[in-house]
Amino acid sequence: MSLFKGSPYRRQDLEAGGGSRSGGFDDDDDAGEASSGPFDIGSTKHIPIERLRRWRQAALVLNASRRFRYTLDLKKEEDRKQTIRKIRAHAQVIRAAYLFKEAGDRANGTPLSLPIPSGDYGIGQDELASMTRDHNTNALQQYNGVKGLSELLKTNLEKGIHGDDDDLIRRKNIFGSNTYPRKKGRSFWMFLWEAWQDLTLIILMIAAVASLALGIKTEGIKEGWYDGGSIAFAVILVIVVTAISDYRQSLQFQSLNDEKRNIHMEVIRGGRRVEVSIFDIVVGDVVPLNIGNQVPADGILISGHSLSIDESSMTGESKIVHKDSRAPFLMAGCKVADGSGTMLVTSVGINTEWGLLMASISEDTGEETPLQVRLNGVATFIGIVGLLVALAVLIVLLARYFTGHTENSEETKKFIPGKTSASDAVDGAIKIVTVAVTIVVVAVPEGLPLAVTLTLAYSMRKMMADKALVRRLSACETMGSSTTICSDKTGTLTLNQMTVVEAYAGGRKMKPPDKGSLLSSMLSSLLIEGIAQNTNGSVFVPEWWGCRGFWISNRKGHSQLGHQGSISQIGMDFEAVRSGSSILYVFPFNSEKKRGGVAVQLPDSQVHLHWKGAAEIVLASCTRYINENDNVVPMTEAKVIFFKKAIEDMAASSLRCVAIAYRSYEMEKVPTDEEQLAQWVLPEDDLVLLAIVGIKDPCRPGVRDAVQLCQKAGVKVRMVTGDNLQTAKAIALECGILGSGADATEPYLIEGKSFRALSESRRLEIADKISVMGRSSPNDKLLLVQALKRKGHVVAVTGDGTNDAPALHEADIGLAMGIQGTEVAKESSDIIILDDNFASVVKVVRWGRSVYANIQKFIQFQLTVNVAALIINVVAAVSSGNVPLNAVQLLWVNLIMDTLGALALATEPPTDHLMHRPPVGRREPLITNIMWRNLLIQAIYQVSVLLVLNFRGRSILNLEHKTPAVASKEKNTVIFNAFVLCQIFNEFNARKPDEVNVFKGVTTNRLFMGIVGITLALQIIIIEFLGKFTSTVRLNWQLWFVCAVIGFISWPLAAIGKLIPVPKTPLSEFFTRKFRRRRDSQN
Repeated sequence: MSLFKGSPYRRQDLEAGGGSRSGGFDDDDDAGEASSGPFDIGSTKHIPIERLRRWRQAALVLNASRRFRYTLDLKKEEDRKQTIRKIRAHAQVIRAAYLFKEAGDRANGTPLSLPIPSGDYGIGQDELASMTRDHNTNALQQYNGVKGLSELLKTNLEKGIHGDDDDLIRRKNIFGSNTYPRKKGRSFWMFLWEAWQDLTLIILMIAAVASLALGIKTEGIKEGWYDGGSIAFAVILVIVVTAISDYRQSLQFQSLNDEKRNIHMEVIRGGRRVEVSIFDIVVGDVVPLNIGNQVPADGILISGHSLSIDESSMTGESKIVHKDSRAPFLMAGCKVADGSGTMLVTSVGINTEWGLLMASISEDTGEETPLQVRLNGVATFIGIVGLLVALAVLIVLLARYFTGHTENSEETKKFIPGKTSASDAVDGAIKIVTVAVTIVVVAVPEGLPLAVTLTLAYSMRKMMADKALVRRLSACETMGSSTTICSDKTGTLTLNQMTVVEAYAGGRKMKPPDKGSLLSSMLSSLLIEGIAQNTNGSVFVPEWWGCRGFWISNRKGHSQLGHQGSISQIGMDFEAVRSGSSILYVFPFNSEKKRGGVAVQLPDSQVHLHWKGAAEIVLASCTRYINENDNVVPMTEAKVIFFKKAIEDMAASSLRCVAIAYRSYEMEKVPTDEEQLAQWVLPEDDLVLLAIVGIKDPCRPGVRDAVQLCQKAGVKVRMVTGDNLQTAKAIALECGILGSGADATEPYLIEGKSFRALSESRRLEIADKISVMGRSSPNDKLLLVQALKRKGHVVAVTGDGTNDAPALHEADIGLAMGIQGTEVAKESSDIIILDDNFASVVKVVRWGRSVYANIQKFIQFQLTVNVAALIINVVAAVSSGNVPLNAVQLLWVNLIMDTLGALALATEPPTDHLMHRPPVGRREPLITNIMWRNLLIQAIYQVSVLLVLNFRGRSILNLEHKTPAVASKEKNTVIFNAFVLCQIFNEFNARKPDEVNVFKGVTTNRLFMGIVGITLALQIIIIEFLGKFTSTVRLNWQLWFVCAVIGFISWPLAAIGKLIPVPKTPLSEFFTRKFRRRRDSQN
């Protein structure tokens, strides 16, 4: 769960009703919660705690500690919030007390203490931590400010620390590492203890002990321990296998959580920007901060431009705090809300407030998913039926036993009033109770909700290999229901490798675009100045690139500027230009205004304001341009038309159009006071156009195929980009988002401002039709998401910027970009796409559908076992007073069904077949008509065959010549063996509920084949060698063949059954309609 609930990036949930489609949200808002059932939860993304409490209270649970292990621990969550509040309050009180003391010291003239050296450094960790934690500006001034502090820490403010291994180790040893002690995960023994908590298993163990004691008393220790001992052994086996399975899942989640915490950041070391893990940041590091970054440690601002920090994670208040030389202290865990800057790290890990906070709270990674909640509902319903059946069996068996209507294998009465001893009577009653309790174990599918966790754990691990890091479990399955994906363009559909291929400068088109000699001296000088200063990137020449080009490095990765080295061609020495003038003020690039600017002071005290941004927007602010003769001339109507035509032509060729402009400014008008400078609005009118460039950002290879795959799967892909509408149209046609030029008209193609200007009803009307939205702001994206959700869509949204956070948070599934994405965007997201590739988004859809499909396979398999086992035992108990499947046998069946079945079926990899059908509606029934058909065919077959064997087995199996006791044992062994083999064969049928060929791809799933092989091997061992424990006898090859044939028939039977058509209307809906009609007719 997030700690940043007070953050301004986290918008209130605006879920809307009124959808008519299956993915709609009309049941998820507050109005719908009161009327819907406790298990009817369509989305758990913004759900109130009270709603989560409701379904827990409604669930029938035999082992709460296991069933609710991976759900959110509501009590721990409350305790965690309380702890956070206490620590925040504690920190604020200490800070206030220190400020009070500091004011007193100033009034009394008390001198400050000198820094105490520590090792090779002129200051110790205690002084650093105290200064930053208490925001002690007096202490900072005493150390001669950030410059003096950097000297004490042996850091160069421009080049950073040396960063060699010895330097890093020394700093970690003296100042600590940027990690905090985390609570250890649960040990295997804890999982074993939790598996013991099952009420039915406890009853079975008590029964086993009682049976053991009575058996030893009546038959002696040599023979009397088998009955009780076998039940105890079976229960222990169930517990151990369950604990091993749960422990493995826990380890997978633990490794995924470690991956989520491992944020990568840029630091300056040895004069170069390098990317390191947040855990590797050390005291003395110089860290560049940009909008959306997380502050990685406590530190002091070196320099900043409009730097604003969101401190809600530490203070709990949604307040953006401006940082400058008067308020230079930065706290770990906060987010950069605006601007940019660099910081000097002064405290890391446990020496920061954030470290203390994280170390003192237990991070509860539990979170329920909609499917998990619905399966708890299914399990509760089945469990209630099972309990009623078990109770009926118990009453019937006890009544028949004590009235003398139950016979043993010698066909004599088991209980004769006045003759049967008390110990024999108690032993008989215990066996009956044991059978009834075991029916409950089989009937209540505890493993059903946990199968979701198993398949999610498996899917999450595999999705990591497919470049997707899942932050919220529920997003995994919700993605399978997504009906639309609103995707960014740059870096997601395209490669984000920018190359200048067209340029207009000096009032004309440059050929070639990177020929620096074509530029006049003044134009070249201003252009170089504007490019070098109006950026937060840096230029470097990779060794592998040689002399063929320069690359720009920034937080969004690397992109080549120009072709064959444009920077060198126009004569730019990047570092020399940057050091030749000083930056007065920065207006960071803004996705609302689509431009960014910088005020630069030259050595001769001239001030230049440089702007860059969307070509048509910057062009609209230009009143002049520099011609080929180095003269600044007015922008005529003809020239505006010329430049607009150039922009349109470049955009139509799928080029991104960027304009670069400047204006001179009077030094006297520039605010000198730091506070006034922070509030200064950089003039953006009366600009002089320097150049318009067309940048090629090619489509990613395979993106067209990925888009087509989505369209076949019933998922509409929409492009939402800040780029020019014509550029967006060209890329959309190239990617296949737009089928043809005929589609490229309103409302399929629309500008953000046009969409924004529409009324709410009109937005709802056209939202479905929109394929491309150009020149969109983050708010336009949010409006589109809200409109699509109101229309009943399940919406996935990709985003990378801080301003995308509201849309990512609002969407059903927020997909943040791993390379370009800011920390704010990532935190607001549900899944992080590690390679920023749209093809990876499509893989997430496949995995989402696979989760749902695997759960359905498991439900079909488990319910078949449930139905068959219950009916066989009930019919046999009522008719003869004996059950063919005893307690130990049922526990083995339960193990096959719950743990091994879940492992085999919940880990099936996704297939292309999943993408050839429409999305799964979130209100569609879990058990489809196809599943009911398959389930009933198999259950009816198994019940029919096994009941025939139960009542006519002696004659059919030719056992009449044997004694009744031997014949009965052999017949019951055949029934048990045939029943288990039916489940093994039926496991193959469950793999493909709607395909005739159930063996397709089976050999590639080694886990499935391994589990089937192990189950079969164990069954052979049980029958042939463990007869004393399971009350079975060895079977000859003819009876083994009969059992195998009974199991094998389920394959052709399933294939024939799949030819039977099923109605599209779900059975539940069919009965609901019938009930409504009857009620209406009565009314």
